[in-house]
Amino acid sequence: MKLIRWGLAGKEKPGVIIDDVKYDTSAFGEDYNEAFFENNGLERLEQFLQEHKGKLNAIAEGERLGSPIARPSKIVCIGLNYADHAKETNAPLPPEPVIFMKSTTALTGPFDQITIPKNSVKTDWEVELAVVIGKKASYVEKEEALDYVAGYALHNDVSEREFQIERNGTWDKGKGCDTFAPIGPFLATQDEIKDVNNLRLWLSVNGKMMQDGNTSNFIFDVPFVISYVSQFMTLLPGDVISTGTPAGVGLGFNPPIYLKDGDVVELGIDGLGTSKQVAKNYVKN
Repeated sequence: MKLIRWGLAGKEKPGVIIDDVKYDTSAFGEDYNEAFFENNGLERLEQFLQEHKGKLNAIAEGERLGSPIARPSKIVCIGLNYADHAKETNAPLPPEPVIFMKSTTALTGPFDQITIPKNSVKTDWEVELAVVIGKKASYVEKEEALDYVAGYALHNDVSEREFQIERNGTWDKGKGCDTFAPIGPFLATQDEIKDVNNLRLWLSVNGKMMQDGNTSNFIFDVPFVISYVSQFMTLLPGDVISTGTPAGVGLGFNPPIYLKDGDVVELGIDGLGTSKQVAKNYVKN
């Protein structure tokens, strides 16, 4: 299945994509949140779709897409998980996964704008594979890790490098700004993805290809990452793990390249669709 959420920001309704057509599943009566995943929501939704085959209303063209999952309890990110990205940022290969957190208030839709934060001079891009957790996970063995996955999605781990690297403390302050986590366009359940550790992922800025990598180049693959994170925190249904980015981020160029007002970012992953965001300078509401 391919799950979507659509409508005005903060008022999204659930939906699905079937044969490239978007359908409203509001009649199912549940959002795609922690309770949904915790209570066998995917199985119940699949049964609902079978029972309502041919009866669902198509969503009108042009409707906004939100994040395909409602705000999770946490967004956990893995840093420096591709050797080429570590090299371009002059960072040593990590002996264990680097973990940082991304604020859930950064979550936004796949075609919403990226807001360049107030006082930012180094807002950057990162195409990443996001893993959505399907059931409570604590001290998970690597061999069982994929049993805890609800599905996968496309994620742009937008980052402010000055905040992240030059302002002291942890990376988090450069990762959790508003609009810094566009996810989607949809959540693909596991059966939609043949091999999660062999997916092309790419990102362009203003039509110029910046990142073009493959998850086969992970330092730490998806099962290892899920198991590893679960040793340090309990993962709840609907939580997101973002698995790192390949080379080609703005920080890695000489001189570095950062997003400016009006820049257009497009990105995609095999089987997980594409998204597009326009960068806009912060304006006080």
